Amino acid sequence: MTKAQIVAKISDATGISKKEVELIIEGFIGIIIDCLKNDDSIEIRGFGTFKNKKREARKARNPKTGETIDLKKRYIPYFKVSKEFKKAVIDSLVK
Repeated sequence: MTKAQIVAKISDATGISKKEVELIIEGFIGIIIDCLKNDDSIEIRGFGTFKNKKREARKARNPKTGETIDLKKRYIPYFKVSKEFKKAVIDSLVK
């Protein structure tokens, strides 16, 4: 499902215009990005948690050339699904 399809579904369900729904969704995504840039986490109960995972510096190998490269310490955005979210999806798919 694309962002445009999500906007259309929310607009149809709520009666809010597509333009307003799109602004809200873009604002929500922007807030998540800003929080992760500041190394904060966001917890939405019943949905999941957005946070950064720290990856330590290490040596890696380029599989194509075999050359060893140094990777710096870095942070990777990560989303952890809540137990309720996971259970709802699994229960709907397993019959």
